[in-house]
Amino acid sequence: MAQRRIGLIMHGVTGRMGMNQHLIRSVAAIRADGGVPLANGDRLMPDPIIIGRNREKLEALARAHSVERVGTDLDAALANPDDTVFFDAATTQMRAELIRKAIAAGKHIYCEKPSADNLADALDVARLAKAAGIKHGIVQDKLFLPGLRKLKMVIDSGALGRLLSVRGEFGYWVFEGDLQPTQRPSWNYKKAEGGGIILDMLCHWRYVLDNTFGSVKSVSCLGATHIPKRYDERGMAYHADTDDAAYATFELEGGVIAQINSSWATRVRRDDLVTFHVDGTHGSAVCGLTDCWTQSRVNTPKPVWNPDVPQPINFYEGWSKVPDTQAYPNGFRVQWELFLRYVAGEVAEYPWDLLAGAKGVQLAEAGLQSWAERRWVDLPALEV
Repeated sequence: MAQRRIGLIMHGVTGRMGMNQHLIRSVAAIRADGGVPLANGDRLMPDPIIIGRNREKLEALARAHSVERVGTDLDAALANPDDTVFFDAATTQMRAELIRKAIAAGKHIYCEKPSADNLADALDVARLAKAAGIKHGIVQDKLFLPGLRKLKMVIDSGALGRLLSVRGEFGYWVFEGDLQPTQRPSWNYKKAEGGGIILDMLCHWRYVLDNTFGSVKSVSCLGATHIPKRYDERGMAYHADTDDAAYATFELEGGVIAQINSSWATRVRRDDLVTFHVDGTHGSAVCGLTDCWTQSRVNTPKPVWNPDVPQPINFYEGWSKVPDTQAYPNGFRVQWELFLRYVAGEVAEYPWDLLAGAKGVQLAEAGLQSWAERRWVDLPALEV
């Protein structure tokens, strides 16, 4: 058994998502476990250099998680031929230009979504990657959630019959920052800095819908800024000038209708921070982040509308929980391992590429257009 090194340039991993999910729980965890196992018994060992602006912060992060290399010069890192993969989890507005630079340097690309803050740039980087012949992928983490994986298994089994509709609820109350400290960065609520829940979450909903229920054909979306005054990390008041909630309806291939509410201004009274309720001709299913419940056609109760008496049916009792029959490791790590195997030649194809990323940006743009023009917007097929 041999160890094969693969050099990673990791940019933007001092932020919450990049640090926790990509560095600590994915790359550092893979290193701690001896690398990614390959079919021939070898281990593929990622060797990251973490790049950012604050060397002191980078060095502290590196020491804490056994990373040996840090740097503040991205151009110098891209010039190193021994590091072959570029990863970015920094701000959305910078991403397309950073990807272009990395492609020009001959690097394989793996990045957070969205791949750009507009469709033209998202398609451009996908086309550049294809023309350069490099391997590329984008984070589609919610596909690897245990709840959604169980739901996908239920659908694939045929237990629900023909799918009719999907209802999704996502979100929670993000504190404004005055009474209690906020739990999201202030840029999320500033249009000039790439904020807004439509750009953020509709990119997620595109790959969830496409891969689980049916390809998105069109969208009708209404955005809202429910909390216009918030307080930043320093406790200073600022004007939130972009959407903190989105109420969207999607038409999918096969006639399935999906409705997903996304909000940072809602209080949770449901099974999880995100839930999907799917109805089909032969049954229904509801999933959250980790669990999934089903109700079959023959187990469906027969309610009768009678507002004069308390509801006699406990509607939760008629559902069966899908059991855990396998391990569900961290989804970010699972996708990292798949992408590294792809770069190493162990996987012939990788479906979640920069074109998939462009589809997410396409839906976000269509959602914003729908809101602005107050109409349905169709989504034409994308090609690179």
